[in-house]
Amino acid sequence: MLMTVLKVSSKFNFLIGRTMSDTATITSEKNVSHKLFSNLPSKTAIDTATLLIKCRDQAGIVQAVSEFIHRYGANIITLDQYSTAHEGGQYFMRLEFALAELSEIIDNFEASFAHTVAKRHNMVWHLHDNAIKTKVGILVSKFDHALLDLLWRHQRGLLDCEITSVVSNHEDLRQAVENFGITFHYVPVTKDNKAEAEEQIHELMAGNDLLVLARYMQILSSDFVKRWPMQVINIHHSFLPAFVGADPYRQAYDKGVKLIGATAHYVTAELDQGPIIEQDVHRVTHRQGVTELRAIGRDIERNVLARAVNWHVQNRVIVSGNKTVVFN
Repeated sequence: MLMTVLKVSSKFNFLIGRTMSDTATITSEKNVSHKLFSNLPSKTAIDTATLLIKCRDQAGIVQAVSEFIHRYGANIITLDQYSTAHEGGQYFMRLEFALAELSEIIDNFEASFAHTVAKRHNMVWHLHDNAIKTKVGILVSKFDHALLDLLWRHQRGLLDCEITSVVSNHEDLRQAVENFGITFHYVPVTKDNKAEAEEQIHELMAGNDLLVLARYMQILSSDFVKRWPMQVINIHHSFLPAFVGADPYRQAYDKGVKLIGATAHYVTAELDQGPIIEQDVHRVTHRQGVTELRAIGRDIERNVLARAVNWHVQNRVIVSGNKTVVFN
């Protein structure tokens, strides 16, 4: 046993000695290698973009789009598609691709795609440079749960957008908003000044790509909505189409429902009837009153709204009539 240990020890010492002698050589080689690679040009920045497509389903769409992207030297990262029918249905595609120095050629890319693939297949399409953050403005009244959740997620980098400002018809949430470093605007709304207030809101929010109604307890006029087509997301505190309008938790309680929910949808001229983006529910019982339903519902509301906003700013939503296709 002792001889075996000595042999192993001797062999181990030999290996150590060899390793130590080689270390200087390796270090020297690493220094030379570092000098060589430091003289090489830096890699070209790789940009990504998202392409959304809607058209009549027909043979050759994927091939046409893929070949076009390949001709520019781009690499497809993800591709999702959906068709309402195998023949003659509505076709939807979401595609992400990577391309070196995309920002420098994106105008040429768009123009070429419009006059070739999009024109040939009669596509409704949108291309978004992912390096450009979607700008989001928020409207709120007094309830803070949905607003603060969005601001917290934004601060933590969990919302892929830039929140520019918050508008409210009450002063109550100013300090909470400004604590996040976000600009707060107070725009009071009454029956007498509604048109002027909406004009002011429109001017304050100009430059944003999306407006979010985080429990903004005002009904926007059809004129305002027309200025922001499919660019306003509302959180309604019921599982639509049930309990449209005011106080849905009271309506739910009076009906004795066993499920309550929340719905995030695009705003249209018709109250609470816009295309639905996301919904969720929670089971309740006869033991829970209106106050408890509201408390449970607020958790549902903030999560549903956050998911809907994130999917929109990540270009995962395609509107088709009064429905949406969401590639989540």
